[in-house]
This record gives sequence, C-alpha cells and structure tokens, in this order.
Amino acid sequence: MSEPADKSAVTNVVILGAGVIGLTIAHVLSSDSPDAYNIKIIARDMPEDLASQAFASPWAGANWSPMRGFDEKQQRRERDTFNKLWDMIPTGLVMPLPSRVFYGDNDDLEQLWYKTLVRDFRVLESVEVPEGAKAGVSFTTVSLNPEVYLPWLKEELLSRGVQFIRKKVHSLGEVVALAGLGGVVVNATGLGARSLIGVEDQDVYPIRGQTVIVQAPSVKEFISFPMGEPSTNGEVTYMIPRPSPPGQVLLGGTYQPGNWDLSVDFPTAKGIIARCSALAPALRSPERRILSHNVGLRPARKGGARVEAEWRRLPLETEWLSAQDGAEPQEGEVLVAHAYGFGPAGFQNSWGAAAEVMSLIKANLNKTA
Repeated sequence: MSEPADKSAVTNVVILGAGVIGLTIAHVLSSDSPDAYNIKIIARDMPEDLASQAFASPWAGANWSPMRGFDEKQQRRERDTFNKLWDMIPTGLVMPLPSRVFYGDNDDLEQLWYKTLVRDFRVLESVEVPEGAKAGVSFTTVSLNPEVYLPWLKEELLSRGVQFIRKKVHSLGEVVALAGLGGVVVNATGLGARSLIGVEDQDVYPIRGQTVIVQAPSVKEFISFPMGEPSTNGEVTYMIPRPSPPGQVLLGGTYQPGNWDLSVDFPTAKGIIARCSALAPALRSPERRILSHNVGLRPARKGGARVEAEWRRLPLETEWLSAQDGAEPQEGEVLVAHAYGFGPAGFQNSWGAAAEVMSLIKANLNKTA
C-alpha cells in the first residue's frame, strides 16, 4: 500500500469561475498531479446553470472554428485544444464536423496556419463559393454541446475530489482565506475580471452573440459566411451541428462588440434563420423545428486573452471589504494566475490555455520551493 500524500506538500488552489476555462484548468491540474493540489472552484454560476446569462459558456457555439491572423500563443492553445478534442471523439462528447468557411477575399488561403492541423483541408474552387464571398476552404473540425459537456466536466471533477462552492465574489482578497498564503488563486472570471476588485481590468468587454437552436437532422456540416467579417450591424452567418441531442444545430448570429443587451431581438432571429436557410436549403424542410432563442456575451479583451501569473502582496491596496469573521486581513503573498478574455474562442482555447496555466503555476511555485 502506498503512503498517503504529505498534507503539508499539498498546494491549495482556488479557481474563480466555473465556465469552460475554469473547469478545464481544474481538470488539467487534477489529471497531471492528483496529489499535489487541493482544488476548490468558487462561482456564482455553476455548470448546471445552463439558463443563466451571467456567464458565457452555456451559450457558446463550441465548435473548433479557426481564426485568421498570426498569434503564436493563441495558435498553440488552439492546436493543443483541437488535438485533445479530436482524441475525445470516441467518448461521444465530441463529433467530427465537415466544414466550409467562406471569406471576403482570397489572400493566402493556401497558407492558413491550421491547414495541417484540421483534417481534409482544401481550398474551394470558385464554382463552390456562394455569391457574396470571394473564396473559401473546406476541412473537418470538431464540435460539442456545452449543455452536455459542462456538466460532464463537473462530474469528472467531483469524482476527483474537487470542491464546488457557490458564492458571489466581489474581491480577489475574499478568496485568500481559502487559498492561504503560498496558495494559488486562478482568475477565470471572464467578463467579471472587469469588476473584480484587485483586478479591475477595463480592457475587458462583451461581444453580444444571438443564436437560434433548431432541430434539423438533415444539416450535417458547419458553414460560416464570411468568417471573421461581421457586417456593419454585427450580423454574421454560421451553423453548427452538435453531437447530442441528435439533430440539434446552432444557427448564428451576431457579433456585436460592446453590446451588453441580453434580450432576444426577434427581427434579428428571423434574419439569422433566413441567412442560414439560403446557405443550407435543408433548413427550409418541414422537419426543422425551432427549439430556443439564445443571447450570450462573449468575454473579450483588448489586446487578446490574459494568460499570466503574478505574486500579489496582501492585503490588496484596493481591498475595501471587511472580513466576514472580523479577522484581520492576512499579510503575505499569494500567486494569482489569470486566464480570461478569450472572446469567441473560449472552448477552442480551453485545453491549451489550461496547460499553459498549469505550467505558469508550477514555474512560480518552484521558484519559492
């Protein structure tokens, strides 16, 4: 029989946020070093709160949908995530998804960074490109359903002893008592990073997304037109079939930076259905049924996602809340790892970002060992 783990060597990790980023970080930490960390996840909204608009993860398209541009860190995160999700296909949580992505220009499509990562990549012939676009590519990617995937992540974590605490946190300093001096706080608060005392990142902003979920079993591919190029009123067009329940397809959508409106706009919904139906005639079939209208706020950040770690001295200068038990504020240092601001790419960055956060935590803790 093996000896029990040395309790004094266990590091307390408190993760703020139970969206896909926070949950995946907990999964990676508990997988890599199951006896090294005592993990707690604190959040106002939990993975089972799938109707809550207070966090973004339940409303995501949640396919792996590559972006143009050249950001080496983001590409590494997305590469790692694609490979992980592809390996998960046999579980049924993830499915391979034939895709066509159309663009408003034809520059360097043969040089797209992800062409050797996705399966079956090719540049489309001009006759395969619909009116309004100039070029396009096809490939096989992956998709999942957040309504199934998020609860699965939570069950996985519960089976590993990860604790979930439902609590609205106003300040970074509030969680220090749980992490303890020398512990780790992971800030995976998404849009909450804008108002979290001790972080107060004013570069964080929402990108409003409105979608429609339909039952349309004849729609079998992801189509985006044109990718990454919203119109002046924020309209974008895409459809994402999901692995479960069978036949569900997400239709989108909108891409509206700075818009905090969480209400459904029905003229917008009609436009989404009309644009998607023009690209996929199967959506005009009598078998198509509208299941729900959804609005979510993608948690974006000027300059891109923040994935970094810092030691913070306590008490925080901006701390203004009194300890609930009347105790004096702790003095010392705590390691804070930030992981937020992924915008429309939270799911497709999740496993890569989690591995990066784990590396940051290990490197910083080793410096103090």
